Amino acid sequence: MVSASNTSETHKIVLGIESSCDETAVALVTEDRRILAQRIASQEEEHAPYGGVVPEIAARAHAQRLAPMLADVMDDAGLTLDDVDAIAATAGPGLIGGVMVGLVSGKAIAMAADKPLLAINHLEGHALSPRLADEELKFPYLLLLVSGGHCQILSVEGVGEYRRLGTTIDDALGEAFDKTAKILGLGYPGGPAVEKLAREGDPKAVPLPRPLKGSAEPHFSFAGLKSAVLRAVESGEHQAADIAASFQQAAVDCLIDRLEKSLRETGPMPSLVVAGGVAANMTIRAALEALAEKHDMRFVAPPLALCTDNAAMIAWAGCERLPLNENAPLDFKARPRWPLDPEADAVRGAGVKA
Repeated sequence: MVSASNTSETHKIVLGIESSCDETAVALVTEDRRILAQRIASQEEEHAPYGGVVPEIAARAHAQRLAPMLADVMDDAGLTLDDVDAIAATAGPGLIGGVMVGLVSGKAIAMAADKPLLAINHLEGHALSPRLADEELKFPYLLLLVSGGHCQILSVEGVGEYRRLGTTIDDALGEAFDKTAKILGLGYPGGPAVEKLAREGDPKAVPLPRPLKGSAEPHFSFAGLKSAVLRAVESGEHQAADIAASFQQAAVDCLIDRLEKSLRETGPMPSLVVAGGVAANMTIRAALEALAEKHDMRFVAPPLALCTDNAAMIAWAGCERLPLNENAPLDFKARPRWPLDPEADAVRGAGVKA
């Protein structure tokens, strides 16, 4: 139990709310990197019958769970809203119904408690989350942001200062993992299931493509890889474990190739950082660590609990933004799309989403 009086006197506390997809999450984080309390409610059981997230079901679940979860987190920490210095809520990007539930709740708390509201970009939460766990991580750093909805390489030069170096022109890598799992009949969520099955297979057994590997453009493409997995399954010539392992290796090869290209553009960077749900994949982590060692870079990955969607990263992003005095107005609108680098050139295909 953390003493409310001692904590509030020395370090600011931010209440974070996350509801952009299928996790409802609330956390209390201090500016000196302590997670005072956090709760996360997964919706895997609700979405499993559909093989993916159903937006209407997700929004309804957020609405049902958020208020009691807020109360539980405050009780867990032994604090009241009087002890909190600001409210940070995900304001996008994400499934708009869920984003609205969390943002409206944040607005109501901020107004009722007379606290500043910080509208947080969900992607910035991921981008800054490694700094919550690692106080030695300084700006700038090269970031691979990989999740179910996003796959980007960014130069993180400061809070709110992001330069996009590459993005996906079609599917995000997390989406490709989920769809591969569905093709293989592994169920939902797909990423962990594919990784588990891949341990039993031969990553060289199935000849799968490496889309855009060696390409002059800096971006990713995973739609063709996903289609190749479907053809491999339909052929009946390969074991499921070999397909999973070969898919995962193809994905790793694409990531490393695109990161190498980004490093040729940026020049030496002190740190290579990975964040997002796919950052929990141990095979991908190992390949990135080897790449960092090759380029004499420090490799940083957040703890597994901070890889998937969570409210601690949103609260921490609030801690990082609080000194900037960029409080959001109470009429701030939820955003289904919200690029970290709005000045980045549009890319062909669906990559404009990023």
